[in-house]
Amino acid sequence: MLLELYFQRTIIKISNKFMGSPGRSNIENMMAGSALRRLMAEYKQLTLNPPEGIIAGPVNEENFFEWEALITGPEGTCFEGGIFPAKLQFPPDYPLSPPKMQFVCEMFHPNIYADGRVCISILHAPGDDPMGYETSAERWSPVQSVEKILLSVVSMLAEPNDESGANVDAAKMWREDREQFNKIAERLVRRTLDLPPP
Repeated sequence: MLLELYFQRTIIKISNKFMGSPGRSNIENMMAGSALRRLMAEYKQLTLNPPEGIIAGPVNEENFFEWEALITGPEGTCFEGGIFPAKLQFPPDYPLSPPKMQFVCEMFHPNIYADGRVCISILHAPGDDPMGYETSAERWSPVQSVEKILLSVVSMLAEPNDESGANVDAAKMWREDREQFNKIAERLVRRTLDLPPP
């Protein structure tokens, strides 16, 4: 009951802030309000039923459009045991457009750019892929959710797509020198736990 009351109060407070934002049209304000309600509902769901190994939520209650997440490296992988912080930035027209996701720790992975940005189909804008690599069904759609994004990223950590590498060096090493790739991943895992290198 208290959690429900908290969510209702927060929706009202933030809705008032966004609905009257100067410089935005009424349609933009309505879309931001709709996005806010959706993000509040998703946060509530993640709070009540969190997926294993994932913690996520808004950076603060004043801005539900910026989230932080902690993702535990999947068991049985070279990332096992690591705790990887990331941030998600949601557009005002969410869920019509996908959020952007970026790890805020050092990562070495075929589908993560050097600056931490995540390259995964579910985060690509809806529609057909101009390169013909992804089908529209693999890309973002409004039925997706924050939980699905985070679970997809966990799967991506476990099973990189080395054919569509955001980090070409990591993709090449994943294919050609798995032992060295695993050593780098182990070093990164230890770093996330503030442990010295092996």
